[in-house]
Amino acid sequence: MHQTHHRVVIAVFPDVDLLDVTGPAEVFALANREGGGLAAYEVRLAGPGRAGQAVATSAGMRLVTDMGLGDVGTAVDTLLVPGAVDQGPDGPRARIDDDIVDWIRATAPHARRVASVCVGAHLLAAAGVLDGKRATTHWSTAAQLAADHPRVEVDADPIFIRSGRVWTGAGISACLDLALALVAEDHGEDLALAVARHLVVYLKRPGGQSQFSVPISRPASSRRDIDELRRYIGEHLGEDLSAAALAARMCLSERHFSRVFTQETGATPAAYVEAARVEAARRLLETTDQPLEQVARTCGLRSPETLHRAFRRQISTTPAAYRRRFRTA
Repeated sequence: MHQTHHRVVIAVFPDVDLLDVTGPAEVFALANREGGGLAAYEVRLAGPGRAGQAVATSAGMRLVTDMGLGDVGTAVDTLLVPGAVDQGPDGPRARIDDDIVDWIRATAPHARRVASVCVGAHLLAAAGVLDGKRATTHWSTAAQLAADHPRVEVDADPIFIRSGRVWTGAGISACLDLALALVAEDHGEDLALAVARHLVVYLKRPGGQSQFSVPISRPASSRRDIDELRRYIGEHLGEDLSAAALAARMCLSERHFSRVFTQETGATPAAYVEAARVEAARRLLETTDQPLEQVARTCGLRSPETLHRAFRRQISTTPAAYRRRFRTA
């Protein structure tokens, strides 16, 4: 097998998220070891100032750079950009460093591929790298990304998104998913799986898998009766949860119920119920050996065909593929 050299340059700067840097670096190092030298990832940290400069991370630990940003040049296979956040009165906001943005703007065109981790997507967007592309970031700053960069199609849901040669990853542990996907692209899923096993993670979530579970992604509503109904749905997935049945339980007309439910949850009754059923099916696929027919019946999806269609709509993969990646025992 032919050895392919991959020079991975990771940008570091004050208050960068530590795991955003060390997580991918560990994945690439393990790929070198598990690949018997065929992977040949060379990871270099580039930061402000000169080589050997210490950069304080958000965790308080310091990283020592291999080179200054100005020394990177054009020989870059993978440019990896992590992020940093500032805590404001309205929650976290991605920090934009103009010097880093200028460096990305100059360096990205020379890289074979460009990837951001977590809120590093904001730096790529500020450099124009994400214009006209679909991208993700940490859910807590997705609204900021969309507001600041209307030319970027922001999707806060997936674990990572590939748009041509540009990859964006969610936060924070999703850096492992992104790096494993890059290894799989370069050298196949067998090597990525070997790395995942040593990390004691799964060859993880396909890019389309949601960052959120249904309860996390749907905040509490302003109506107690809707919140109680949501709990009922979660506890009775195998029963009739049609809009008509739920409306009758709420003693409302179906039309009025659908309008209220959508207003309070951000999803139609049918979409919410399907998402809840798919989430329950995911747990069964991860933790049991139940056949797909039984999983579908338990979760109220009736048949393997319906289960398959729901998985495609919700997380862009198949039940069988999901089980292969996430089976925990």
